[in-house]
Amino acid sequence: MSRRVVRQSKFRHVFGQAAKADQSYEDIRVSKVTWDSSFCAVNPKFLAIIVEAGGGGAFIVLPLAKTGRVDKNYPLVTGHTAPVLDIDWCPHNDNVIASASDDTTVMVWQVPDYTPVRNITEPIITLEGHSKRVGILSWHPTARNVLLSAGGDNVIIIWNVGTGEVLLSLDDMHPDVIHSVCWNSNGSLLATTCKDKTLRIIDPRKGQVVAERFAAHEGMRPMRAVFTRQGHIFTTGFTRMSQRELGLWDPNNFEEPVALQEMDTSNGVLLPFYDPDSSIVYLCGKGDSSIRYFEITDEPPFVHYLNTFSSKEPQRGMGFMPKRGLDVSKCEIARFYKLHERKCEPIIMTVPRKSDLFQDDLYPDTPGPEPALEADEWLSGQDAEPVLISLRDGYVPPKHRELRVTKRNILDVRPPSGPRRSQSASDAPLSHTLETLLDEIKALREQVQAQEQRITALENMLCELVDGTD
Repeated sequence: MSRRVVRQSKFRHVFGQAAKADQSYEDIRVSKVTWDSSFCAVNPKFLAIIVEAGGGGAFIVLPLAKTGRVDKNYPLVTGHTAPVLDIDWCPHNDNVIASASDDTTVMVWQVPDYTPVRNITEPIITLEGHSKRVGILSWHPTARNVLLSAGGDNVIIIWNVGTGEVLLSLDDMHPDVIHSVCWNSNGSLLATTCKDKTLRIIDPRKGQVVAERFAAHEGMRPMRAVFTRQGHIFTTGFTRMSQRELGLWDPNNFEEPVALQEMDTSNGVLLPFYDPDSSIVYLCGKGDSSIRYFEITDEPPFVHYLNTFSSKEPQRGMGFMPKRGLDVSKCEIARFYKLHERKCEPIIMTVPRKSDLFQDDLYPDTPGPEPALEADEWLSGQDAEPVLISLRDGYVPPKHRELRVTKRNILDVRPPSGPRRSQSASDAPLSHTLETLLDEIKALREQVQAQEQRITALENMLCELVDGTD
């Protein structure tokens, strides 16, 4: 008599749990814009959420520790003249975030470590190059200051945020609206999906489509695609009968899918969040009240269903914490930030373990905050894998780092004169001076903040006195 052998996997018992009520973020007016982005971005320091804003577009940035009820006058990041459609934290600087808007622009913002007194209205740089709404943003995984944007003009632009320049413009590859764009692990290739139902693999520096598959999913509704650790493409889409479907594809052989599974008949687009360290993909449908997760392996059926986290409330959007922001002492392997209509609720995915020791098998070295390449090196054809860090002792985010934008004079293309100064021991006093200056700036900012609070208090007293005399 044959016995059914249970598949061996350390992730078979992953389970999700919503955080306690006091760990949620309450009274946030989440955006009601009809757009299939996640509306939420998170990193080890901050939580950012696109919110409702009269007369323009805005998002709120909260320190992770600022849980509970959010004051209705809490400062926002406002600068766009139309709704914000997508936001994305820079993977190499936890204080830098990019926003894309219906107003055709992309703005890059520096968020201070302290809580600002007023709305942040001045971006570090505004990137103007699209002729229609910009709905997709994605930072390069390994090159410093390289940002991708995709717009309703069917154009993908890759920017150098450090100079404000357009590095590459891919404007004749998509005949219709672009639904999703994803970098591979070293940023040498892009996977895109489009309204024309074609899944494309693009080499952006050569400006070539290196592989494509028409009707990876036969339905007309939007498709999503992400690269996996093995170099495959994981997709979500719809069948001709409007059933939701997931697929796994080998770019070297697009004729037949590696795996194709039908799921259900709900009409919300499935947003895939992929963790390369565990090779688990989490599927969050907008309007769903569940998160389904699957493990992708080299063994048939290749995409293995693990479990479903279910709750009562439907999700308006979802943020996905990078691995370095997780609590390794609790065997946490993923953390989501689920958007409700008026709040944001963390959902924690853990692998139960009896030991309190660091679990090497759950936490391989993971991409850290240091870039592996400069923008010019990447553009010239170099590739590099992410610079990895160990999570053995937990991760402590670095202090505030300024993003400096140096706009190049396009009229002056002469090379810099004089010999290039080499790194030497004489650099030590310079770094010391920079540190001193940064400390002085921080102290002055704190003084200014205290003075502004004092002015506000005095203005309130003045208003009360005026009201009293009336």
